[in-house]
Amino acid sequence: MVLRKSLRILESSIKLKASDRVCLRGFSSLPRLTPQEVTDILQANEFTKEFEGPNSVKSYESNQLASNNPIEDTRSEARCLLTNGLLLGVFDGHGGSACAQVASKRLLNYISASLLPPNILQTFIEEIKKGNNPQLLETFNDKIKFIKEIDEFYHASFVTFLEDLKKNDSANEFQMEAALEKAFLRLDDDISTEALTATGKNITRTLSVAMSGAVVSVAHIDGPHLHVANAGDCQCVLGVLSDDGWSTKMMSVEHNSDNRSEVERIQSEHPANEKSSVIKMERLLGQLAPLRSMGDFRYKWSREILDSLAVPYYGQSAIPPNYHTPPYLTCKPEVVYHRLTPKDKFLIIASDGLWDFISPLEAVRLVGEHMSGKVTLSPLKLPEKHMKLSDINEMLLQRKEGLKKKPLDGNAATHLIRNALGGTEYGIKHSKISKMLTLPSEVVRLFRDDITITIVYVDSEFLRHCPS
Repeated sequence: MVLRKSLRILESSIKLKASDRVCLRGFSSLPRLTPQEVTDILQANEFTKEFEGPNSVKSYESNQLASNNPIEDTRSEARCLLTNGLLLGVFDGHGGSACAQVASKRLLNYISASLLPPNILQTFIEEIKKGNNPQLLETFNDKIKFIKEIDEFYHASFVTFLEDLKKNDSANEFQMEAALEKAFLRLDDDISTEALTATGKNITRTLSVAMSGAVVSVAHIDGPHLHVANAGDCQCVLGVLSDDGWSTKMMSVEHNSDNRSEVERIQSEHPANEKSSVIKMERLLGQLAPLRSMGDFRYKWSREILDSLAVPYYGQSAIPPNYHTPPYLTCKPEVVYHRLTPKDKFLIIASDGLWDFISPLEAVRLVGEHMSGKVTLSPLKLPEKHMKLSDINEMLLQRKEGLKKKPLDGNAATHLIRNALGGTEYGIKHSKISKMLTLPSEVVRLFRDDITITIVYVDSEFLRHCPS
C-alpha cells in the first residue's frame, strides 16, 4: 500500500525517464534478501545499555536504519556526572548530516551545564582554567569525533557559554524548562556565530553546519521526573500499562503545518501581506516541513548576511522565495513535564522515519508485546530463593503465553523497525521488508526516511517506592 501510493504520487508530480519508471514498477526484479540477510541489516546498528543500582531507568535500547547516504539522523545518550539524571536525544537532520552530527555531540553538554548549581559551575570553570579536562557527561555509544581544529573552536564557544551562565544565573531561581530552552537557543546562536566569525578551513565547515538543519527531541530523566524538550517533528511517547491495556501519553508537540497553533504563531510574527507565503504548500516559505529546528540559518539570517556569506558557496538558491522579514524559524523547544508512575513502562523517542509508518499507539503496543515475548529469549531464572509452587506456576504460565509472542529481535528498537517496514495486518511479510531494504539509492528516499529510535525502560518498583 505504501509503495503503490508513493509511486502514484511520484509519477503524477514529476517527469520520470522510462528507465526510472521500469525501476520503480519492477519491484519484483529487486534482489530478494534471505531472512538472515534482512536480520543482519536491521540489527547492524542496534545498541543496549543496562544500568545498575536503584534508579528510575533500568536500561535503554537504540537502533538506526539509513535511507540517506550518509545517514542524516543521529542520536546521543549520556549520564550527567555533576548533577543527577540521564539525557537521551534523537536528532533528525535535513539538508545534509552536518547540523545533526554537531548538535548531537554538543547539545547534551550545553544542557548539563545549564543544570549546574552556581557553586559547582564556578568550580567547573576553575578546573578548565587550570588546564584540566573536567567532564560533565558519561556518554554511551558515542561514535562521533571532531577533528582537533574544529573541536578547539567549539570548546572556546562552550567556555564562553559557561562564563555567561556564571554571570547571569547566580541571582535567578532554577527552572528546568528555562534551562532546557537556554541550552537549545544558545547552541543554535553559537552555530550562527561560529559560521559568521570562522576563518580558513573552518569557514566551510561551520557554514555547512549552519546551512543544514536538525529537528531535536531530548529527554531528561531524574528519578520520577521526566522532561522532554522538542523542536520540530520528532515524537516522544510514553507507554502506559493499566488494567485496560496499553495506552499512550504524548511527551512532545510536533511543529509542522498540522499544528494549527504553530502555523498561527509564525503568521503572527510577520506582516499580514506575507500570510499566504510564510506557510505555503504546508511548508515554511514553501520549502521546510518542520516549523522549528536547529541550524537552517537560510531561514534565520538577514538577507544581507545570506548574500555575503551563503550565496558565494551555495548560489542564489540559498535565499528562499518571499524572504522579506527574517527570522522565520526558531529552535526554541516546547518542554513537556511528567512525573513518572509505576504504570509508566517505557519511553519511545524516534525520528519521523518511524512515525511515517506506524502511529504512537501502534508503537507502544508493539514494544509492550515485545516486553512480554522477550522473556522467552533468555533462560528461566527464579527471582527469589523461597518461592511458593503457585508463584512458580504463575511464572511458567506467563512464560508459556510469552512464547506466542516470541520476537525475532532482542532489541525492541529493531523490532519496531522490522514492523514499520514489513508489518501487515497478518504479521511481518518477508517480501515486503526485503523490497524496502533493497530499493535503489536513487529512489529509496521517496519511500522511507532515515529511522532512529531510542526506547527507555522505566523501573516500576523504584517508582513505586518514590516519595510522593
